Amino acid sequence: MDRLSGCCENMNLPPCVWFEGDKRNAYAAIVSGFMFFLGWWLLIDAAAVYDNGISNVHFVCGIIGTISLLMVNSVSNAQIRGDAYDGGCLGPRGARIWLFLGFVLGFASVIASCWILFANFVNQPNVKTYPGVALFLQCAFIFIGSTIFKFGRSEDLWG
Repeated sequence: MDRLSGCCENMNLPPCVWFEGDKRNAYAAIVSGFMFFLGWWLLIDAAAVYDNGISNVHFVCGIIGTISLLMVNSVSNAQIRGDAYDGGCLGPRGARIWLFLGFVLGFASVIASCWILFANFVNQPNVKTYPGVALFLQCAFIFIGSTIFKFGRSEDLWG
């Protein structure tokens, strides 16, 4: 064992760009993108495996969650505070309303998918529950990815 303990001490690895300096924005983008991908992947998997489990109407929750992700992350924190946005007919108040509506859509998609899970999949006899669980997890992962992308980034690094 003593001969193997020093075998990796002389190994030189090239520096990794991802671990140099402050990479908070990159990490937030990677994690939130993976959560978004995983959510849609689960629902597409459930639709492919269970033909009778997922109908076209069940995709609406994920689409509303995706619209929520776009709405929440299209407004910067400076616009919310009123530092960088004076134009338009509503100014910072309009940006706050837009952000609020984005979060309302995100919560609504999660709540609607939970309702569909219990109403159509859990309480029904002889029905597989995985499509309902996949639908709920899709909306939950999209919402979690949206909040990670909104609050995990640092806007100070943009300048």
